[in-house]
Amino acid sequence: MKKALLCSAVAAGLFAGNALAERGSDGQLNIIYWQAASILNPYLSGGTKDIESASMVIEPLAHYDETGTMVPNLVDEIPTVDNGGVSEDLKSITWKLSDGLMWSDGTPVTAADVAFTAEYCLHPEGGCQQASNFTDVESVEAIDDSTVKVNFSVAKPFPYGPFVGAQAPVIQKAQFENCMGAKAPECTDANFGPIGTGPYVVTEFKANDVVSLKANPNYRDAAKPAFATVVFKGGGDAASAARSVLETGEFDYAWNLQVEPEILSKMAAAGKGTVVSSFGTSVERLMVNMTNPDPALGDKRATVEGGPHPFLTDPAVRTALSKAIDREILVEVGYGEAGQPTCNVLPAPAIYASTANDACLGQDIEAAKKLLDDAGWVPGSDGVREKDGVRLSILYQTSTNSVRQATQALVKQWWAEIGVETELRNIDASVFFGGDQSSPDTFQKFFADIEMYTNNFDGTDPENYMANWSCKEIPSPENQWLGDNMPRYCNPEYDALVAEMSTTAKLEDRAALAKKMNDMLMQEGAMIPLIHRGGVSAHANSLEGVRMNEWDSELWNIADWKRAE
Repeated sequence: MKKALLCSAVAAGLFAGNALAERGSDGQLNIIYWQAASILNPYLSGGTKDIESASMVIEPLAHYDETGTMVPNLVDEIPTVDNGGVSEDLKSITWKLSDGLMWSDGTPVTAADVAFTAEYCLHPEGGCQQASNFTDVESVEAIDDSTVKVNFSVAKPFPYGPFVGAQAPVIQKAQFENCMGAKAPECTDANFGPIGTGPYVVTEFKANDVVSLKANPNYRDAAKPAFATVVFKGGGDAASAARSVLETGEFDYAWNLQVEPEILSKMAAAGKGTVVSSFGTSVERLMVNMTNPDPALGDKRATVEGGPHPFLTDPAVRTALSKAIDREILVEVGYGEAGQPTCNVLPAPAIYASTANDACLGQDIEAAKKLLDDAGWVPGSDGVREKDGVRLSILYQTSTNSVRQATQALVKQWWAEIGVETELRNIDASVFFGGDQSSPDTFQKFFADIEMYTNNFDGTDPENYMANWSCKEIPSPENQWLGDNMPRYCNPEYDALVAEMSTTAKLEDRAALAKKMNDMLMQEGAMIPLIHRGGVSAHANSLEGVRMNEWDSELWNIADWKRAE
């Protein structure tokens, strides 16, 4: 099969002469993400494993490189005010597509595809997971076949939300135009096998298991990609994924190695692979459900309409839960040099990092107890605190992973010390981060009291990321449970800050607003940050070209990967 694919790839581009002889010459690339892909349409899933697997196939106009610098991808240059690509009033940005771009089916890429992508995400009946990237977009117009103009309703000092980074790729109009709004999740063929401009084409997709791909015969660089086929395997756990690269050599690349540091070091000693890491904006956090997840509420469960949470809406409870946690121990046990304690959901870049919440860095069990005492939460006969017939009993869920389960166990122990009962639940990552609207176990539905995971944002500007906690981003049945505001936090003052940042130009003023939003979320207890995580992955020593990237997809430059000679 590999030989047939290689011949096909070479035959597809004989016009390129000897240059194309390298396409597909390195055989098969084996990638393992222990969180399996459930869909290849990032507009319908916020899961990192879905966004990154899709990034091999569908691409944005521009990427962020490993330093956080914006670099052209489907264009020749980044539009700016200086080069005339961004209007003087900051209310529009014009992109010029590179010449000769082709979709993998051999049809030309045009500005109409770019404009359609925005229309797809902004459809009023859809629940676009990446809607925050299109904040304040008034219209997107195709000026001609290669020129597309994004118009904003307000001045946008940072107009690079749409079509920049792996979260906002361009999709083909011809493939998706009958998949708009409420119909979007029903288009299985398109969502599982998008036609793209990336270096690879999907040949088979098995949801929550494996994606098989081959080299794109119409990829814009005739010499790339070096690999004829890719197997993107999902499932298992982080430790087995690490072992498959570092010890057995079964795979070439393993992602998100949330493995105890001493275990990872022992694996790396086998000499078959290299551990790579990079710090960006990833934060392991506890999301606090502000709504009631009681199953008795039926369709209103975990929704604003279902009413407030019976005890997590008490600020004293949320603050006490945070004070009881020893973040230094969590780092020591689970992350080592790849983790740093944090009290912020926005830990980087440095200009945006607040110091106003640093009190959480020190565990204080006695202060947590006093907070609960003063708020009237009294220990019962079994030691669990209660008030007005309500017990402090928490269902705490996360994805299945040894480090996360160790974190859960420690947190449960500390919460028990302050009189809080905790039931631990872990869910297969492919389900937890999946986009299956019929499943009750996704992190968007949040049918629990507390849930834990890591999230981050593309690039270095946090405007769209901080907009995730605006009222309109709350997941609900009305938006197909898509949205990024998992705590269901809704504060008009916060929304006003989001709106203000979208019209603020000076970097120092934007930093002040971002810090203010971070501090509001932290001090109101919408979430409890734990660890500023560095991304940790591993690649085979025989694999060249990997440039670990925490600002975009880790697979952002997979077209450049090749087998070492």
